[in-house]
Amino acid sequence: MKPVLKTMQLSEPEPGLWVVSFNRPEVRNALNTATSEDLRSIFGPLAFTPGDLRCVVLTGVGDQAFSAGGDLKERQGMSDEDWRLQHAIIEESAYAIMNATVPVIAAVNGVAFGGGCELALCCDFIYVSSTARFALPEVTRGIMPGAGGTQNLPRAIGERRAKEIMLTGRPFTAQEAYAWGMVNAVCEPAELMTRALDTARTICRNAPISVRQIKKAVHHGLQTDLTTGLLIEVQAYERTIPTEDRREGVRAFNEKRAPNFKGR
Repeated sequence: MKPVLKTMQLSEPEPGLWVVSFNRPEVRNALNTATSEDLRSIFGPLAFTPGDLRCVVLTGVGDQAFSAGGDLKERQGMSDEDWRLQHAIIEESAYAIMNATVPVIAAVNGVAFGGGCELALCCDFIYVSSTARFALPEVTRGIMPGAGGTQNLPRAIGERRAKEIMLTGRPFTAQEAYAWGMVNAVCEPAELMTRALDTARTICRNAPISVRQIKKAVHHGLQTDLTTGLLIEVQAYERTIPTEDRREGVRAFNEKRAPNFKGR
């Protein structure tokens, strides 16, 4: 069942595919408490009960911003304890994206600063508009990235460049993000969602259990040594052997037709 949302949009262009959009364009999709609660409601169940969902595209309403980051107007005057409690919700929402068992594709259509940049990095991979810009400027506000940025960015682009970005707070372009390996592709603005949805639909046509097991093997394998990673891979592979989809895939290949995967 789809959650009731306050600041996000959720559409289902076809069965098994969701488009989740930040929907505060009047403030460049800044992240307030309600936004983090919405993200937590959307992505939390996807760790264990994704149902028939096969892929998610995360983007922002409008062409100006994916998300400009935390809503500092809402945070003005917060007590230390209120700040901590709010940030706990932000953490939960970011971790929920990372823990989703289905692939999550970020389609960054404008500014992705602060928490917006961090949430893009929480996704499995990123497509960006050629006009997109990124930054982690928290250090210029007396805080630091706290929604996965200090871990996900160096894993994407390397320790030295990640330190430079976070310690200076300087913005960088879509083209720089691509050159550094942070994003998968740079698209013309009008083509961004077409590209993201085309990839999402390709994933949706593949065997859902296989897709989830690949994501699991890569994600957890990278957190450990090679020998343990190979063990994780074998265990994930063995999960696909007794499935109907495995038999359907082989049958479809031999019958020279497209497979009809059921996720069973």
